Amino acid sequence: MNRKELLESVLSNKEFSDWSYAQSERMLKTIIHTIISNVKKGNDVTLSGFGTFTKIRRAARTGRNPSTGAKIKIKAKTVPKFRPGKEFKELL
Repeated sequence: MNRKELLESVLSNKEFSDWSYAQSERMLKTIIHTIISNVKKGNDVTLSGFGTFTKIRRAARTGRNPSTGAKIKIKAKTVPKFRPGKEFKELL
């Protein structure tokens, strides 16, 4: 499911039948921006029943180039992480 399909699915719900596509798209953009900016600041974002978005630090490590087998250094970096919530895991 892509962004457009997600928005169409939400709009097909009778609770949002009075929303326009543009309104729902702005709301989705705002939610995504809010999650990203808070995680970037180091704050965890928890959506009860869905999951938690967080920021983690990966240590530097040594890897291998798959085509040559040569060792390469992989720099430390900060990456986003998502942990699904209990309800989400149980539904799967």
